[in-house]
Parts: sequence; structure tokens; C-alpha cells
Amino acid sequence: MTSPTKAEGSGSAVALDPELASTSEVHEPKKLEGRSPGQLMWQRFRRDRTGMFCAGVVIFYFVVALCAPLLTAISGTNPYTLYGQDPTYADQPVLDDFGLPLGYFGGLSGEHWFGVEPQYGRDLFAMLMYGMRTSLFMALGVTSLVMLTGVIIGLIGGYFGGRTDYWIGRVTDFFLSFPQQLFFIAFMPVVTAFFVDPREETPTYFRAVAILIVLWVLGWMGMARLVRSTVLSLREREFVEAAKVSGASPWRIVRKEILPNVVSPILVQFTYQLPSTILTIAFLSFAGVGFVEPTPDWGRLFAVGARYAEQDPAFMFFPGVALVIFILCFNLLGDSVRDAFDPKSGR
Repeated sequence: MTSPTKAEGSGSAVALDPELASTSEVHEPKKLEGRSPGQLMWQRFRRDRTGMFCAGVVIFYFVVALCAPLLTAISGTNPYTLYGQDPTYADQPVLDDFGLPLGYFGGLSGEHWFGVEPQYGRDLFAMLMYGMRTSLFMALGVTSLVMLTGVIIGLIGGYFGGRTDYWIGRVTDFFLSFPQQLFFIAFMPVVTAFFVDPREETPTYFRAVAILIVLWVLGWMGMARLVRSTVLSLREREFVEAAKVSGASPWRIVRKEILPNVVSPILVQFTYQLPSTILTIAFLSFAGVGFVEPTPDWGRLFAVGARYAEQDPAFMFFPGVALVIFILCFNLLGDSVRDAFDPKSGR
């Protein structure tokens, strides 16, 4: 009769033991929280030191471009003043008798941090800051329009298929037949002569609008084909068929089921398209059909530097280094974004 009582007592002792009770709480299973594809992508991207560094460099460039007026105010210069010809600065000569910068490495000094331009004496630091501003924000606008147009056309052609896809494909082929840069070189003088009086100087805003429209109209085709090919493979998947059976409208299917699955190639393509657009704009200015005097632009800096490369090679150093670093970091950022979305393609 006593053994059951002891057993009951021992059992109650075990149940009331605080140490054992706390131990049982420690080993309770934790609830697992699900993470979205975006959270997984961001977690993988944060572990990529190269990607994080390049993202910081790219952001730094855009901040510098945005703050160009502030930076030139700090340096006490602007990109339009001819320091080598303005009588106001006659007591501070920056050019010699041959029109070349005085001093070391293109005229570096406390007043002109990156030196000055030959013949005119304009401050290179101010020209570079405003040139980055012009090129980066023009490229950002063009790339955004190209991406938006390509995504919309690719979604329509890929999802609806049939005759819609056929005619969109023929229009895409038609625009692809135009050589973009050669067409722009021939197009710009015609448009200028048509809208601007030959006796007047072409306004800068007109050139900016012309560059934006031509690069937009002739640049969306690659994005459209990429999105179309992705949508063609997605529209036959089970989750899309289930949405159709449930009675969802085509707009809802495209917006809720298909578009989230093409975000990855869109972002990756954007990181490759923007630096390519910057190089295109720089080439047009270098060829003399983009931005011209006195508008600061990356390509115009290289055009000026090419004329004085033998007498003053230092003039191209800072614009060249700045452009190479930006393009390299943006391309590496694109690789990191691609790897973050698709771990199987990791380096």
C-alpha cells in the first residue's frame, strides 16, 4: 500500500520541480517564420561584400551629381566661367602664353582642384560635377522609360500570344533594324533644322528632349524580348492555370501572378542598361550631336580632352577615372543582383 503513495509522491515531485519545468520550456520547438523571395534576395545580397561596396559607390555618384551646385559652391568655382579669359581673374592667371594650364598636372591648385581646361581655363572639377549630373540623370530617365516600355510590351505579347504576339514581334523587328547611334547622328541635324531657326542656337532642353526620345524609341526592344520570353514560359505554369480556372481577369493574372516572377530579370537588366546608356550619351556628345558648348557633359569632356591630349594629357585623367569606376561598379553590382536572385548562378 505504501509503494503507490511513494510513486504518486515522486511523480508529483517531478511535476513540481522548477528546474525540470524550466528545462521542458527550453526544449519547446520554436516557430519558423517564412521569408519572402525579396527578403531572401536581400539576405544573400548583404553577404556579398563586392555587391555592397559597389552599391555604395553607385549611390555616392548619384549623391555627388545631385549635390553638384553645393560642391562647386564649396570650391568657389562654376563650369561656365572662363578663368583664362575673363578680365575679372586677370590677377590670377591659369594659362600660359600658349593657352596651356600653368602649374603641375593640368593646373592643379587650391582654387582649381582638378586643374583647368586648355585655351579657356574653365574649372575641370566644376565641369566634371555638372557633367556627371547631366549624364547620370539623363541616363536614368532614358533607362526608366526604356524599361517601362519594354516590360509593358513584353507582358502583352508574351501573355496574349497569337496574332497580338506576332504583330508586336514584327514591330520589334522593324525598330531593331535601325542602327541606333548612326540614326541619331543623322536624325539630330534634321530635327534641329526643322524646329529651330538656323540663326538661333539650339536650346539645351531641346537637345535633352531629342536625346531622350530617340534613345527611348530605339532602346526598348531588348527589354521587351527578354520579358516576352520569360512570360511565355510562365503562362503555362500551374499557378497561372489555377488563376484562370478561378475566374481571375487577365489584368489580375498579369499583375499578381506573372509580374512578380519577372522582377528578377527586369532588375538585372536595369543594372546593365543604365551604364550602357551613359556610354551612349557620352558617345553622342563626343561625336558632336549630343550636348554641346557650354553644357557640361561627360562625353564633351572627352571630346575636349582628345583635342589637347598631346599638350595636356592630365585633362582626361579625372573624367576618365570617374567614368571607368562608375561603369565597373555598376556592372559588378549587376552581377551581384543576379547572383542574389539566382544563387545557382553565383560566382
